[in-house]
Amino acid sequence: MVGCASTPPEQDPVQIKLNDLDTRLARIERVLANQSLLDLANQNEALRADLRSMHNDIDQLTNSLEAGRKQQRDLYADLDRRMKALESRGAGGGGAAGGSGAGAGATSGSGDAGAGGSGADSASGAADDKTAYQTAFDLLKNSQYDRAIAAFQKFLAAYPTSQLADNAQYWLGEAYYVNKSFPEAQAAFQRVVDKYPQSRKRPDALLKIGYCQYELKQWDPAKATLTQVTSQFADTPAGHLAQQRLDKMATEQH
Repeated sequence: MVGCASTPPEQDPVQIKLNDLDTRLARIERVLANQSLLDLANQNEALRADLRSMHNDIDQLTNSLEAGRKQQRDLYADLDRRMKALESRGAGGGGAAGGSGAGAGATSGSGDAGAGGSGADSASGAADDKTAYQTAFDLLKNSQYDRAIAAFQKFLAAYPTSQLADNAQYWLGEAYYVNKSFPEAQAAFQRVVDKYPQSRKRPDALLKIGYCQYELKQWDPAKATLTQVTSQFADTPAGHLAQQRLDKMATEQH
């Protein structure tokens, strides 16, 4: 009895197999858990990379937008300065002509004196149209758009043959445009193109026609007009701005 008690019992083979299976299953579960964590980590890093890329794209778009706005502000400031310089030179020339006419009237006979009086009337008319134009232009610069529209319309009705008529017609379109009256603005700019084909304002008027068509969601006409500006006036501010708007339309898939 004592000898039999000291012999250890043999382990059940089935239990051994079960224990082995439990060990292997635990090991597989640990591997799977580690792999899942690795996949999650990789996905998280990929999402972070995508987010960084999106931030970079947003920064680039913001910088491009601000650069475009600054270029447009600089363009209009430059146009304003050039306009004032031209008007100043024109006013000076008109004054000189008026003085010459007065001198001729003083040294000639009675018939020439009458002609001198007519020259004075002409100079007075030129001064009147410059004054009326400047009044309308000042209203536009001071953001009084409705009053500027009325003033430019009145100018064009009173001085249809003025040398400033094409400029007045263009700025009438600008007043409508900033007032978001896009159909009226487009018609005003189109009149610059049709009635004043030799005007220096023609490139800018064509550009703004394209802008109006864009605002009115007339995508195909807008692309055609802006493409015309880029082809005819490639190395001008209007040409550069037209290309920028075409690029924007391509990005927007219009």
